[in-house]
Amino acid sequence: MKKPASSELKRGQSISFRIPSDTPDYLLKELQRLKTTERRNFSSKVAEIVLAGVNQNKSNEREAITIPLPKHLTKVQKDWLKHEHSEALLGSIVYQLISDPLRATALLASLNSGSANIDEALYLQEESGVTPVDEWQETAAAEEPADDATFEDELDSFDWNQAKKNEPETHKEEAEEEDIDDLLGGFLSHMNK
Repeated sequence: MKKPASSELKRGQSISFRIPSDTPDYLLKELQRLKTTERRNFSSKVAEIVLAGVNQNKSNEREAITIPLPKHLTKVQKDWLKHEHSEALLGSIVYQLISDPLRATALLASLNSGSANIDEALYLQEESGVTPVDEWQETAAAEEPADDATFEDELDSFDWNQAKKNEPETHKEEAEEEDIDDLLGGFLSHMNK
């Protein structure tokens, strides 16, 4: 078992430091003002400032950008975002957005419309009067059988041999989609642990 080093910093640990002798007067005055206004919370405020400075320095080194997060994220979602694999994934997504904005816009339109076909999604976004739900309801109403007799006639004329020929192709496509979903789902569930 690995023993932690005595000089290793931990969360919640108190640290102390000397104010350098070459610190400008305006910074000393600002620290004094902060000490009088914050009183008991002075050390917490200084820690906040120090961590913000270290984070800013690290961000400048990594060529990182700061993106505001949505307000209602859970702690689990925030922790997932802070993981290095998640940061790499988000960085890759941002790169794709920057390198091909038209494709990114089409993908966003597809996600917003609920359509699997990107061209159809763009078409739906351009239409102002018809929503995807209305279109789906119209399609469902048009496909309803008129009566039971025509429905049974269609069942009697159904060619099972033709259906079996088409089945392996659709099963193979479903298996490929499941594999991608399993990989992504496995990655996301691993990130949530």
